[in-house]
Amino acid sequence: MTLVLASSSPRRRDLLARIGVTPSRIESPDIDESQLPGEAPRVYALRLAIAKAQAVARAAGEIVLAGDTTIACGRRILPPADTEEIQRGLLGLLSGRRHQCLSAVCVIAADGTPRTRLSDTIVAFKPLSAAEIDSYVASGEGLGKAGGYAIQGRAEAFVRFLSGSHSGVVGLPLFETRALLLAAGVALG
Repeated sequence: MTLVLASSSPRRRDLLARIGVTPSRIESPDIDESQLPGEAPRVYALRLAIAKAQAVARAAGEIVLAGDTTIACGRRILPPADTEEIQRGLLGLLSGRRHQCLSAVCVIAADGTPRTRLSDTIVAFKPLSAAEIDSYVASGEGLGKAGGYAIQGRAEAFVRFLSGSHSGVVGLPLFETRALLLAAGVALG
């Protein structure tokens, strides 16, 4: 069976390789990621994962895998850090606080059946000084990332507590992904 990864994220490719999976094809989905009025973060993450999987053309016999990683503080969904100013604001908000990393996965099986899983990870940052935030922003590491940080890099030193899936915070919860791929008939290496 052919696996299509509906993502342009190199992190998702690397994470799949950890469980012995190499996609046959990679295609970046083009969807509107706007939050719907009153939409809760969990619902939002699952909706986007499904929409990404459905946005990719699927040939007969192909299996599609898509994911979405959403960072939330309470019911507030945090945007990607598209600018350094946004990133500073996000890191200031997360400083000394707990937040949720919701990592949703959708696999559309060869027969067209979509299956989803959601990984809910609690992450707590230590209080960050202005100098730490400035240094991290200057590194360029979290720019463009959900919540303004990349846990697999320098930001891991800010984490004082994590409960859940580390790989989910990176971008693809491997436990949930493996279960969905097996259910869809993908042979894992």
